[in-house]
Amino acid sequence: MIEVNELRKGVTFTQDGSLYKVLEYSHNKPGRGSATIRIKARDLRKGTTLEMTFISSDRVQDIRLDYHNVQYLYRDENFFYFMDMDTFEQPAVPASLVTEYEGFLKENMEVKLTYYGNEPLDIELPTTVDLEVIEAEPAARGNTATGLTKHVVTDTGLKVQVPAFVNMGDVIRVDTRTGEYVTRV
Repeated sequence: MIEVNELRKGVTFTQDGSLYKVLEYSHNKPGRGSATIRIKARDLRKGTTLEMTFISSDRVQDIRLDYHNVQYLYRDENFFYFMDMDTFEQPAVPASLVTEYEGFLKENMEVKLTYYGNEPLDIELPTTVDLEVIEAEPAARGNTATGLTKHVVTDTGLKVQVPAFVNMGDVIRVDTRTGEYVTRV
């Protein structure tokens, strides 16, 4: 058990039979009374995000997660398939857990797969990925004083807003935390 004051971004805990990962944390101390802890957390099994409020004296059950380096292989309608780099097992992860990362996953890409016991819960992507532009709007001429941008589609289906000089066939680096363009490679 840990006190809610120890919750920070990335900490996982269990409450009422559900597993949660903290996405945002704020500590509020009014002039009188006890402090309140507000967090935004994601239910790791359902994929839903919710806000919770605790009194500073509350406690939650922390959990131990295991991390495995895996390689992304392929997907079908219901599952994403990975290969454990140590044991060569091929765990299947339900698509509902991976859909928000789908635009960043390329075949043979190495990621970290988070397990709770034998249950895969989440994946951790590298900070940036390199993706090829397969569809780009033509650059519009005109007012360039404000950094002209356009939308492109990458080989994984991800839509990214990029500077006007990026063309079809270019390889771009995208930040996986924000989904934003970083640089042309």
